[in-house]
This record gives sequence, structure tokens and C-alpha cells, in this order.
Amino acid sequence: MNVSFFQELLNTVAEQGRSLLPKALFGDEPERGMQTLVDALVSGRGEASGVAIARQILCHYKLLGAEERRAFFRYLAAAPVLKPDADLVLEAAETYVREQSDTALSRLQSVVESPRQEFFRRLNLAPGATAEIVAMRRDLLRMPKDDAGLQAVDHDLRHLLYSWFNRGFLVLQRIDWQTPAAILEKIIAYEAVHEIRGWEDLRRRLDPADRRCFAFFHPSLVDDPLIFVEVSLGDEIAEAIAPVLNEERKSQPLMEPTTAVFYSISNCQEGLQGISFGNFLIKQVVEELVRELPSLKTFVTLSPVPNFARWLDRTVGDDREEVLSDDDRIVLAALSDPEWYERHGNDEELKASVLGLAAHYFIRAKSEQNRPIDPVARFHLGNGARLERINWLGDASDKGLRQAHGLMVNYRYDVKDIEKNHEAYENDGQIAASRAVRAHLRPLKKGGVEPGKVLMLPNVAAQAEEGGEKSSSETTEKA
Repeated sequence: MNVSFFQELLNTVAEQGRSLLPKALFGDEPERGMQTLVDALVSGRGEASGVAIARQILCHYKLLGAEERRAFFRYLAAAPVLKPDADLVLEAAETYVREQSDTALSRLQSVVESPRQEFFRRLNLAPGATAEIVAMRRDLLRMPKDDAGLQAVDHDLRHLLYSWFNRGFLVLQRIDWQTPAAILEKIIAYEAVHEIRGWEDLRRRLDPADRRCFAFFHPSLVDDPLIFVEVSLGDEIAEAIAPVLNEERKSQPLMEPTTAVFYSISNCQEGLQGISFGNFLIKQVVEELVRELPSLKTFVTLSPVPNFARWLDRTVGDDREEVLSDDDRIVLAALSDPEWYERHGNDEELKASVLGLAAHYFIRAKSEQNRPIDPVARFHLGNGARLERINWLGDASDKGLRQAHGLMVNYRYDVKDIEKNHEAYENDGQIAASRAVRAHLRPLKKGGVEPGKVLMLPNVAAQAEEGGEKSSSETTEKA
């Protein structure tokens, strides 16, 4: 109700402000008028006129075609009025070097800040502007990555979105079968990991006593979730997704479950790519679950491996690191059979070869930034999880077989180790991994040195079998 009132107030201000401005600013040809509107918004000082101009820019933007939108962003990148004044920056820098005073530093910071950031701040004055600006960034991210000017615009926009979507503004809500239909429809549409096939499928994920779903919302996107997580409750770590998705609804109350499995985490807003809420979301969901069900002790994901098959294909074609053995090449030939899952799914040699290469993929294969090449691994390891288990044929769906030859992964969030794992990963590139995962790694060839660092941690199942808790950090391999 308060948000609605505020939006109505802004609409009123925009209408009143519009009457104070030249009619030329509100023409019907958006591709011609956008540059004029941008310049007017940056140079104006009145709040009412600013709201009116901002709303007109957003209205015109919706009418632009793909090329016209690209031209709009190029103007934002190139317009002198939207760039820092080089002479003022040089003067302020020289003054600071000479004086090194707080006043000089403040002046330097002021003149260095990109005027584009002030443009987007003023644009955000329009009613409903935050959602529109997030959609603008989605369009920007879809444009070619080799345009340095567009990258500069994205840098400024991302900087602002980090502040606007500060975790302190976000609200965690449980999603259940009583949640308004408008939100439930978006949960169906935004599910990015395991497709929700209609309302009955959604109810199977929300309604049973052993299912939970939580989502983060922002005050400016009231009915539009930013990210949501689906949870299955039980007494063991899930190894495959089919039993989780296909299990019949349970209406009886749970009898002290011990394990929560996060089997789907979906980012809903493409325009917020690179602005992570994952760590905060998972920690807060864990807190909510423990508050409701104190019996819960184990928190794991059941995660996809979206790029593994593509990486394996490239490695087979060009094995510069000599990852593959001759035996690997022989048994991996079975994967070229479209029906390999039915014919070779029980082949132990194939299983051993794929799991060994998967361990290499997660632990040793690194990007230029010395981070795992798997995006899901970067997400969870960066959020403080550890690589707990690699599951053979965890996802035998067409998508799972196509993307990862059926592999799925468990990442474990051990509350007492989350912060330590996160700091070790961010600062030193350490990858927290269980013994079970480490056991799949092959010896390095050519006396090579393994890139990155691997933080060795005990496996949950191994702890249970050995009847005791061990140190969470046993050995570390360094680059």
C-alpha cells in the first residue's frame, strides 16, 4: 500500500513537472528525442521537471528497436556531458598530490565520479524506474562484449545497482501454495534449473510437508522475486534429481528431518547479473529452516554441471594438459552413442573415467582469474560451500545428459565453516573439497604442478561411517 501511494505521488509530480517544460522534449519520435532528453535530465536541477523528463526517457526507451537502443547506450558512453571533465580531474589530482589533504581528496573523488551515475540516479526518480533500469541493463548485457564504451556504461550501472540492491533492502519471504498467483506465475516462468511443468508440478514443489521455497524481494519490485531457492527436507543427501522432483506430495508433518537439500536456485532478473545475493540468501534460508526445524544439521545442494560436457568435448579434441589417458579415450568413445545412457550407464570403467575427469574439471581446470571454470562451482564455493560429492547419473533427463553426461554435484554448507571457506577461496584461491571428491583425482603428469589450491575436507558419509567428527581442514595443495 505504501509503495503504491509513493508511485502515485511520483506520477502526480511527473505530470506537474511536465507542464513546466518545453513541449519539444515530449515529441513522438523517440529515436530523435532521446539525446535531447538525456542532456536535459543531466543539466536540469528541478525535482519536478527531473521526474517528468525521466519518465519520458523510459517511455521513449520502450519504443526503441534493438539498434536504436544500442545507439542510445553508445550516446551514454560517448556524450561529453556524461564524462568527467579531464581538466578538472587533472587539476584536482595535482592538488591532492601536492596537499594530500582530506579536502583535496574529497574534491578529487567528486570530479572523478562519472556523470553517467548521476544520470541513472535521476532516471530512477521516475515512477517504477528501478525495474525499468534493471531491464535496461538486461538489454545492455545482451549486446556485443567487445565495445569498450558499452562496458563503461555497464560499469557505472552495475556500481549503482550494487547500492540500490544492497542486502539490507532485501526481504526474504517463504513461497507456498497460498502465495498470490501473480508471484507463483513468475516462479514458474523464472525457474532456470528444473523446468516447472504447470501448476500441478509447482504444487508438488510447494505444498508437501517436506518441501520449502524461499525468495528475496526488493521494495521497488514488489511482486517480482530477485532470486528463489527450492528445498527438499529428509534424512539423507540426495544423489539424483528425479526422486526429488517426482516424489508424491506428503501431507503428514515431518518427523525431525536432519537434511535440507537445496535442489534449485534461480536468479530471476537478468539485469542483476553479477550482483550476487546467493551467500546471504542461503545463510538466511538456513537460519529460517533451523528456527522452524531444529533437527536439521546438514545443508547441501543438488546442483547441475552446465558446462562439463562442452569442456570434455574440447579436452578430447585438444588435450594440451594431457588430462586424458589412452584408456580414457577408449571408454569415452561410448559417450558419442546417442543412447549411451541405456547401453553403457552401468559401465564401471566409463563411470570411473568420467568421475576422474570431473574431479579435474572442478579442482584443477581454472580460468585466467584462477577460478573454477564451472559457473555453479564459482557461485557455491564463493559463498563458502565445499565440494562434497560428484554424483554419477544424478540427472538422466535430456538436458542433464546433454550438458553434463548426467553428472550432478552436492555442495555442502557447513555453518561453522562458511566464512572460513569463503575467505580462503576469495583471498587464496583455495577450493574446499571432500575426501570423496579428492579420491577421484588422477596423479599429475609430467611432474606438473596443480594450479590453484585444494582445501581437503572430510566427507559427510565418511564421518558417519567412522563415527566421529574430524577436523574440517586436513591438507592443502598449493599452486
